[in-house]
Amino acid sequence: MALPRAIHRTQAWHRRLTVPQFTVVTGLLVITLGTLLLSSPLCSSTSVGLWEALFTATSAVTVTGLTVIDVGKDLTVVGQGVLAVMILVGGLGLMAITTFLQGFVVRGASLRRRLDRGQTLDQFGVGGVGGTFRSIALTAAVLIMVGAVVLYTYGFSDLPAGGERLWASLFHSISAYNNAGFGLWNDSLESYRTNRVVNAVIMLLIVLGGLGWRVTSDLWSNRQRLKRRNLSLHTRLVLRTSILLILIGTFGLLLTESLSKGHILTTMGWPERLMSALFESVSARTAGFTTVPLSEHSVSDSGLLLLMALMFIGASPGGTGGGIKTTTVAALMAATRSTLRGQDDVVIRHRQIPDKVVLRAVSIVMASLMFVLVMALLLALTTNQNGEEPLTFLELLFTCISAFATVGMDLGVTEQLGRFGQLILVVGMFVGRLGILLLLSAIWESFDRNQLQRQNRIGYPREDLYV
Repeated sequence: MALPRAIHRTQAWHRRLTVPQFTVVTGLLVITLGTLLLSSPLCSSTSVGLWEALFTATSAVTVTGLTVIDVGKDLTVVGQGVLAVMILVGGLGLMAITTFLQGFVVRGASLRRRLDRGQTLDQFGVGGVGGTFRSIALTAAVLIMVGAVVLYTYGFSDLPAGGERLWASLFHSISAYNNAGFGLWNDSLESYRTNRVVNAVIMLLIVLGGLGWRVTSDLWSNRQRLKRRNLSLHTRLVLRTSILLILIGTFGLLLTESLSKGHILTTMGWPERLMSALFESVSARTAGFTTVPLSEHSVSDSGLLLLMALMFIGASPGGTGGGIKTTTVAALMAATRSTLRGQDDVVIRHRQIPDKVVLRAVSIVMASLMFVLVMALLLALTTNQNGEEPLTFLELLFTCISAFATVGMDLGVTEQLGRFGQLILVVGMFVGRLGILLLLSAIWESFDRNQLQRQNRIGYPREDLYV
C-alpha cells in the first residue's frame, strides 16, 4: 500500500507544478545528470572533479561557454559528445524542451495550462507545442549540418581530413548555432582570425540562432515574395534591431580601439581589423567566440564597455542566446520616443504596443540590472584573495554580465575566482538562461493562487507621482 501511495503523491506533485516551476526543476535535473556524466572516467580525465563538471555542465545547458577546464584536452571524445548534447538541450530552448516533456507528464491538462505551455514556447495562441518543437529541431538540424559541411570542406582545411576535422566542424557548428561559445581549442578561434570562411560561417550561424525560430520561419515562409509588408512586426523589429546593433558594435570597436593606441586591433591591417571587429560585435551578443585575445591589456576600457552593452542586450526572443533581448530594448526606445513626443500610446511601425508589453520590458531591464549588480557586489567582496594580480571592478562586472547574459566571453577572470565566486557565476548563468521573470514567477506562484487572483480583482484609486 505504501508504494502506490508514494507513486500517487509523486504524480500529484507533478500536476501541481506550474510551467515556470517545472522549467526550473527540469533545468536542475539536466544539469545534475550532465555533472555526473562529465565527472565519470569515460568522459573526462582525473583533473575534472565534481565541481569542474558542475560548472561545465551548467555552462553548457545555459549555452554560456564559460569554463574552468580545457575542453579539447580534459574531456574525452565521449565527454565532448555529451557536452555537445547538453549544448543542444540548452540551445534549442530549455523552456521549449521542458514544455514538450510536460505534455507527457501532465495528463488531462486544461485549456489554461495548454495556453501557458504555448506562451512558454513563445507561441501566441493555443498552437501545438509538439509540432512547433519538431519544426525548431528540424530547422536547427539543417542549419547545423550545412555549417558543418562548409567548415569541413573549406574552413578547417588545416586539420587532417577524417574524424578529427569532421568532429571539429560539427562541434563548432553546434556551438555556434546555439550561441554557446565552446571550442575545442584553448584560444577559441584566434588561430582562424584571417580565415574568411570560418569567420563567415560562425557569424552566420550565431546570427541565425540568435534571431529565433519564429523569425527564420517567417523569412522562409515569405521567401518567394520577401517584402517588408509581408513580414510580421516582430520579424521586422528583430531584423532591424539586430542589424543596427551589429553595425554599432563593429564601428564602435573600430573607433574605440583606433583612439586607444597600443591595443590589439591597432596592430592589424584594415581588412583584418574590420573582420575582427565585425566578428567580436556579432559574437558579443551571447555567442562568446573570440578571434582576438580579450583582456584589459588587449582591449581598451571603452571597448570593453561597448562589449558589455552588447552582451547585456543579447539575442532575440525564442533564439538560442540570452540577454534582455532586442525587442525589449526596442520597446523601451519606442516608449521613450512616445514620451518625448507627448504621446499616450507606444507605437512601432504604425502598430500600438500594449501597455503590459512595455511594463514587462521595464521589469526585465530593472530586474536584470539589479541581479547583475548584486553579482558584481558579491564578487567584489569575495575576490582578490586568489590570483597574482588584484581583479579590477571592470573585469568583475564584465564577467558577471557575460555569465548572466550567457555569453561566455572571459577576461581570464573565471579561473582566478575561488569556489564561491564561481558559484555566483553558476547561479548567474542559470538565472540568465531561464529568464529573471520566469524564475521570479516560479517563486511567486508558490504562494496561494486564489489569494493572488482575489488581489488582481481589486481596484485602487489613481494618484499622480512626480518623476
